Amino acid sequence: MENSLELYTPEEYFDELLTDSGRARSGAARIVNWLKKTDQSELQRYRETAELAVKEMGISFTVYSDRGNIDRSWPFDIIPRIIPAAEWQRVSRGLIQRTRALNCFIQDVYTNQRILADDILPAELILKSPNYRPECRGVTPKHQAWANITGSDLIRGSDGQFYVLEDNLRVPSGVSYMIENRELTKRVMPEIFANHSVLPVDDYASQLYKMLASLAPIQRKKPSIVVLTPGIYNSAYFEHAYLAREMGVELVEGSDLSVNSDGIVVMNTVEGDVRVDVIYRRINEEFLDPEVFRDDSELGTPGLMRAWQTGNVAIANAPGAGVADDKAIYAYVPDMIRYYLGAEPLIQNIETYLCRNEKDREFVLNNLDKLVVKPVNESGGYGIMIGPHSSASKRRRFAKLIEANPESYIAQPTITLSTAPTAGKDSVEPRHLDLRPFILQGKDSWLSAGGLTRVALKKGSLVVNSSQGGGSKDTWIFGAKR
Repeated sequence: MENSLELYTPEEYFDELLTDSGRARSGAARIVNWLKKTDQSELQRYRETAELAVKEMGISFTVYSDRGNIDRSWPFDIIPRIIPAAEWQRVSRGLIQRTRALNCFIQDVYTNQRILADDILPAELILKSPNYRPECRGVTPKHQAWANITGSDLIRGSDGQFYVLEDNLRVPSGVSYMIENRELTKRVMPEIFANHSVLPVDDYASQLYKMLASLAPIQRKKPSIVVLTPGIYNSAYFEHAYLAREMGVELVEGSDLSVNSDGIVVMNTVEGDVRVDVIYRRINEEFLDPEVFRDDSELGTPGLMRAWQTGNVAIANAPGAGVADDKAIYAYVPDMIRYYLGAEPLIQNIETYLCRNEKDREFVLNNLDKLVVKPVNESGGYGIMIGPHSSASKRRRFAKLIEANPESYIAQPTITLSTAPTAGKDSVEPRHLDLRPFILQGKDSWLSAGGLTRVALKKGSLVVNSSQGGGSKDTWIFGAKR
């Protein structure tokens, strides 16, 4: 029988499953042995079973294109990613520390602005940011928690260490796919999963509900919580509906809500108006309230900001939290941890060059062939340039963009993302990947056991986003007692 790993060569990258000498990493021996005992035809049967399960379960995502919105089946790789529990505990502490510092920063920015007065970071970087919302000045959400759901993207470098690539604090998505990946693994490979001690991920919805309930302005046994969605045409609608269903709360659109004369948010039902205590918003804040932001928005609810400002409703993530969801602000998060928490960061940033700074800009322009250039306010992998993989004409175009608008760009070294075995049609090959854990912050802090591992399905690609051809794996935090 052919060995699925016989021709597997991770090359010069840190591989999640195998060491440089080809031995299984800590906790990975059973998976490695399974791959060695499984030939390519059997792996192909697993792949086909997984593809069928994805269709049966209706797991999809939407890609926006010039030809219209296209629904696609979720691309799932059957070979799980394994992370030892002891290592994950260290990562968890670092991410919870980071989230607390970010919430302290947002609270400070909208109240005392001590960090600006003490010149820890440039005031204009905040006050001129499109994500800074003057309408939020003077507001203090319950527990001083603004970023209630954070998705921090992690990568593992060639040294084997995890680094934070960016923080997603506005409307982070992907958690439903983390949970569905686990269900797919159990359905497709139940005997393999049963032989491992893997921490569960299906408690996310209950933890999310608990966190949202802790934000309610009036504490009662069962606060009224809703998930606010832009509607069925949104790329993450599957997730909105999934989370509402799992939490047992209503999924609403902006037209389902209104604000009464007392400044109370109510949900309009056939049985009459029902007060809403907490809104888990899945729409961008510029569409949240046409009285305050975009007056042409039909996705939000007039008066919603007024109700939030007066404390009559909680909104997660809070309006204004995006001020810390900025690739330029990212560079200062280690300083925030030292400033607000009096501690050293437990998990590190990637070195970042701010093109707004003359010295950094000169370095970036002279090294475009070696760097990754990113627009400050884009997400989803859009608008980036990966220097070593780009053409000379593209680098010249980005040089002009940077020179014309330097404050809109940052650059980072091209990181050699770790790889993991990925099952293709004809062979098992290394593919680059990242990881998005989910951190909840309300009365207490909580972190998912692992997260959404995104994998670049194209050979050699560093782009893992599903909207640009990426896929996903189940992530196993392995070796701890359940």
